[in-house]
Amino acid sequence: MKRIGIDVGGTNTDAVLIDGETIISSVKVPTTQDVLSGVKAALAHVSGHPQAAGTPIDAVMIGTTHFTNAVVERARLERVAAIRIALPTGRSLPPMCDWPDDLRSAVDPMIFMVHGGHEYDGSPLVPMIPEEIREAAMKIRDAGITSIAISATFSPLTTECEIKAADIVRSVIPDARITLSHTLGRIGLLERENVALLNAALQTLGKTTVQAFSDALREAGVTAPFFLTQNDGTVALADVASANPVHSFASGPTNSMRGAAFLTGLTYAMVVDVGGTTSDIGCLIGGFPREANNIVHIGGVRTLFRMPDLLPVALGGGTIIDPETGTIGPRSVGYRILTEARVFGGNTLTTSDIAVAAGLIEMGDKDRVKDLDPTFVKSCLGRIRDMVADNFDQMKTSAEDVPLIAVGGGAFLIPESIPGASEVLRVENAGVANALGAAMAQVSGEVDQVFSGMSRDEALAKAEAEAQDAAVASGAGRSTLKTLEVEDIPIAYLPGGARRVRVRVIGDIDFT
Repeated sequence: MKRIGIDVGGTNTDAVLIDGETIISSVKVPTTQDVLSGVKAALAHVSGHPQAAGTPIDAVMIGTTHFTNAVVERARLERVAAIRIALPTGRSLPPMCDWPDDLRSAVDPMIFMVHGGHEYDGSPLVPMIPEEIREAAMKIRDAGITSIAISATFSPLTTECEIKAADIVRSVIPDARITLSHTLGRIGLLERENVALLNAALQTLGKTTVQAFSDALREAGVTAPFFLTQNDGTVALADVASANPVHSFASGPTNSMRGAAFLTGLTYAMVVDVGGTTSDIGCLIGGFPREANNIVHIGGVRTLFRMPDLLPVALGGGTIIDPETGTIGPRSVGYRILTEARVFGGNTLTTSDIAVAAGLIEMGDKDRVKDLDPTFVKSCLGRIRDMVADNFDQMKTSAEDVPLIAVGGGAFLIPESIPGASEVLRVENAGVANALGAAMAQVSGEVDQVFSGMSRDEALAKAEAEAQDAAVASGAGRSTLKTLEVEDIPIAYLPGGARRVRVRVIGDIDFT
């Protein structure tokens, strides 16, 4: 079974062609400013391999930074409307009250707060007033806005208000693209609402990105179904994923972690993914990235939803070093490394130049860094080692030594030994681990919800069935599904035997 995996990073776009578990071809090309040119170049290389001929490609998996970059750059975002069903509570903290001013301006929101919502025990806060929703919808329609986020207090416990409100909005705006906060976030109104609003702001970009990738595949003669990688280390059908772009926010590092697991066979280890701009340190548990259970800031916005537990470090192959002080980062030349780094004819001193001068790797023209003082080079390597060691220690959850897998194009920067690491593993094809992780990815379905008024067994069974349905909708074969994680937490302060249940299932792609 042939698959192509592509991962678009800030510096490089990587691609691999695999047949089963055999790597047939791989390539690393600079990420282009328009992104798609780099994707096309990588795709042309691997799809044009002689062993790609004869039998068709079964699937293409693409990991993209498009959506994260849009939020960080405050660009390509859509105007949104927010409907919060929570009055009379929450009036003092309106939607987007904690957003950075420039990001808020970029989405130019229309905000409506209406009566309704529920208490923590599932009882109605006050009755929802349908006419308030209808009036808000008409104003949204008249403003020409079609991307809407709806949130309600304690909606993960009781989804009734959000679902009813969505029906009313659709009756007024039939082509509305509605994000319901309970489908993405967890308990915590502001954080859950923020995720829904970010998702709403990315709706048009999600659609155009998927269409652009589809066009690139067609131009390359690839007719296989294609998937977008998700931030839990799995994939979803592109059309499904485009409706929830926030699920692709951290897909690059998670692809690398899955690729690290595939290349080493380890299911429990620490992974450092060194790109051209940053490094990400995470932990593999059961072969998948450990999930974050705390607040995650995205572009300055507080969120709480399905995200990997990662620690970003301003260290990459293109990280700039001050030639006077030896200060490392945080700025990077990024995808301009091939023109700006000294070994490539530029005038900017980068970590790659230091690595070449130290004999860690051969690239570019090493004569261009032979003037560097060996003492200076050694001190820079020491600072890099300290950066890696400090951040590695932060991400460990045990005093025991654990393996550290170094992957990514800048993996040569990771020292041979790190305090607290039982070993530092370097494997063949580590430079394209992200694309490998994408190519090998499975499909997942997840439910994270509060159930009440039923027994524990009934709640677990219901959650598992809903997670399985979600996985099948994303492209998994039902017969291949297996349950990966089950969390069951009784909530003592809620009546009716309430419990929060999180179930995650994975399965192989259904090619039928």
